Amino acid sequence: MSAITSHVLDLSRGAPARGMAITLEIYMVERGWVKLGEKVTDMDGRVGDFVKPGAALDPGHYRLIFEAGEYFRALGERSFYPGVTVTFEVRDPAQHYHVPLLLSPFGYSTYRGS
Repeated sequence: MSAITSHVLDLSRGAPARGMAITLEIYMVERGWVKLGEKVTDMDGRVGDFVKPGAALDPGHYRLIFEAGEYFRALGERSFYPGVTVTFEVRDPAQHYHVPLLLSPFGYSTYRGS
């Protein structure tokens, strides 16, 4: 399993947010935010392979950028949030970091999952 995973639920539909682009970045003092990868949620609204299984994380600040506006636009809806950025800290690289997003066109919530 990847050290960083995510799951997006579309609360307005009561279903997984399929096909949403998510970017993973890390903050490096000398370079600023550096893209580590970009993935698209699967049929269950999940991304389970941001980092190769077994690959070690560096401690530091990471962020996931969820393309909420594009997701809702593809469904023919407007959204107040063009993107949702969730910044979090990796203190223990040996742990798993799961970052779920509960989303609607006009609100969102996130938490550290398991």
